[in-house]
Amino acid sequence: MSLHQNSNDFVTISQHENCEVKQNKVNKQYGLFANAPFKAGENIVAFDASKIVDTPNYLTVQLSETQHIHLTPEYLQYVNHSCAPNVLFNTSTMQLESLNDIEAGEELCFFYPATEWRMAQQFVCNCGKPNCVGLVQGAEATPTEVLNKYKLTDFIKSMAAQYKTFLLIF
Repeated sequence: MSLHQNSNDFVTISQHENCEVKQNKVNKQYGLFANAPFKAGENIVAFDASKIVDTPNYLTVQLSETQHIHLTPEYLQYVNHSCAPNVLFNTSTMQLESLNDIEAGEELCFFYPATEWRMAQQFVCNCGKPNCVGLVQGAEATPTEVLNKYKLTDFIKSMAAQYKTFLLIF
C-alpha cells in the first residue's frame, strides 16, 4: 500500500494462504496484498499454467517466445505493475518470489518488462515512484539502462542478451 493509501480505503474480496485480494473503495481497482511478512528471496506462492497461449494478453506471463501462460492460482492475476516492484514471477522456479522484505498488508507488485518481451497492450504507469518509466512496454522496447535496474526472468535475460547491446545480470 502506498503512503497515501489507507487500509480503510480497501475491502477484502478473497483470502488465500499468504495473500488476499482487495478492492480499492475509491477507484474500484483490485490488488493482491500480503497477509504475512516475507523476507527478500522468499517464495510467496507457487504458480502454474491454467492455460498456455501463443500470443500475450494482459493476463499472461511469458515463458518463451511462443508460450504465454494464464496463471493458476487465478488470484495471482491481481498482482499489479509498479516501477518499484517487490515481487517477481520467477518462471524458472514457477514461484512468486519476494524481491525485498515485504510487510503484512503491503500490495504485491511486479515490473511487467521483467516477464514480458513484447506486451499485448502498453499502458501509462501511474505508480508515482521516483523511478517511474512512464510508458510501460515489453522489455524489447525498454531501454537497457532501465532493464539493468531490475531482476528479470531467465527468459527475458536471454532475450535481452541476444537483442540488446549491453545487459548486466542481476
